Amino acid sequence: MSSDILTAAANGLGHITLNRPAALHALNTHMCANMIQVLLAWRDDPDVHAILLDHAQGTRGFCAGGDIRMIAESGASDSKAAREFFFTEYRLNHLLFTYPKPIVALIDGVTMGGGVGISMPARFRIATENTTYAMPETGIGLFPDVGGGWYLPRMPEHIGIWVALTGARLKGADLFIAGVATHFMPTEILAAARAQIGGAAQTHDPGRALASGLSALHEPYGRPKELLPDNVDAIDRIFAADSVEGIIAGLESENSDWARAQLATLKTKSPQALKVTFRQMHEGAKMQSFADEMRSEYRIAARVCALHDFQEGVRALIVDKDNKPVWKPAALEAVSDELIDSIFAPLPPGEDWTPL
Repeated sequence: MSSDILTAAANGLGHITLNRPAALHALNTHMCANMIQVLLAWRDDPDVHAILLDHAQGTRGFCAGGDIRMIAESGASDSKAAREFFFTEYRLNHLLFTYPKPIVALIDGVTMGGGVGISMPARFRIATENTTYAMPETGIGLFPDVGGGWYLPRMPEHIGIWVALTGARLKGADLFIAGVATHFMPTEILAAARAQIGGAAQTHDPGRALASGLSALHEPYGRPKELLPDNVDAIDRIFAADSVEGIIAGLESENSDWARAQLATLKTKSPQALKVTFRQMHEGAKMQSFADEMRSEYRIAARVCALHDFQEGVRALIVDKDNKPVWKPAALEAVSDELIDSIFAPLPPGEDWTPL
């Protein structure tokens, strides 16, 4: 088992710890494959009753995403390694989504991209004062994958589409308004939470014991930063538009500092990524199964990783860090329906994603 993840099983609890602190525990292909291996073993192990997913204590962040630089380098050549990563990561996402035993994700710290993909399937998601949730992919020419097309459009009041397009960061009460977290606990009581989780795993009904025990530890959380009532009303009204251009027009007609801030943010994003993401959100809302969503996202990812905007976004924000990406096309109106259709089209026979 890779040292990038640590695993242990004792007293009814299977414990997976992300252990790649230098990269804020960002996922790579080997980490995803190893997590699949141990989850499959525990799924059929009668001595494992519940799963705890967390990151190494004393280190920053829960999981900051995936190995973006590797994906970009692969996309610039034959995309083989990038496709292998997405294929494996999405199988992990689907395995967690369909897992028969209760999972607790302790999202203490940065939870973005790939971190969202492994935590959102958990029945119990514990946030702390350190938790920052975001899907910032449109800023690097990508899209909110790892099941983002399933989770985000199912958030209330069009909050998910707003999060997907702008990359907004949620903290405190926002995590509950959006449905990201199920519980809040300040870090000083996490030791008690871990003890509660361990005790629940030893019972005959761990799901019920976890629900009861964690609710007893749940504490009030800080007031929302972004999702104030006025902002939720504006999000629900403006982000219900039937196109990205419609959203832009709605923000332009809204006379508020909040709307002007959203406009300024959207202008920094890849126009292609905005249109891909908008379509993904609307198609994902209608998906009949999580597997269907992951199959669609794999098609998008397999193509987008090789396109100019993703390469340029990674260069500007991650490699050179000049924060000055040059998007092509540079404007929303120049992103053709034909381009978007080609990104969403089925892959050649034998290349589509499949669940385990």
